[in-house]
Amino acid sequence: MNNTSASGNDENKVKKIVPSKLENAFYPIVYNTFGKIVPSWMTPNQITLIGSLGGLFGIICAFLSKYNKVLLIGTIFGLLTHIICDDLDGYVARKKNMSSDAGAFFDLITDILHITYLLIALSFSGIASFEITIFLVPVYGLLMFTAMNYIRYLNEFLFPRLGPIETHLLFIAICILGMIFGSEPVLELSGFRFKAADIIFIAGGIPMYYEMIRLQIQLFKRLKLKDDEKR
Repeated sequence: MNNTSASGNDENKVKKIVPSKLENAFYPIVYNTFGKIVPSWMTPNQITLIGSLGGLFGIICAFLSKYNKVLLIGTIFGLLTHIICDDLDGYVARKKNMSSDAGAFFDLITDILHITYLLIALSFSGIASFEITIFLVPVYGLLMFTAMNYIRYLNEFLFPRLGPIETHLLFIAICILGMIFGSEPVLELSGFRFKAADIIFIAGGIPMYYEMIRLQIQLFKRLKLKDDEKR
């Protein structure tokens, strides 16, 4: 999610804070590889649209993997398309000075819809258990909501420590494990039979929940401090 609005004045520009080393390492690869081949006529919103269509293709493949797990290859392709375009749209927006509020909203809503429906699709296909995925559905949306409020109130584009690149890699790992183990449980604990995807979701979901709550508490404290300073 990089197609953010920014004013021409330095004092009004959104300060971008990316604590993830993996995310920072991924940017130059995308910019130097794909940024050079973007047609001059292409807009940031068109790149966002391509990424969302790639994500939609991956979601459809995840739904259909209920009948053939090999279709998860299509989900991996969709994930790669989405994450590349998710970084590339912001790069093009800054390069062409085309950052906009509408573009930021379009980018945000497609990110949330992509992850939400991908979780539903993986649950529907049997790759992951419904009991696990239902708790993860709101997390990414709440992270993005919190990030946009940092922009709105504090003029900071604050990424969580587990950002988009980590999330997409987590889903790619789940797709690979889904093709290997299918819908079969790999671990039984206290009567609950865990699938391979369930274990990955729990391992990634716990720190994402922590990060989401941490950022919200931090935002509340900073906003409260600003309110106190105005009085």
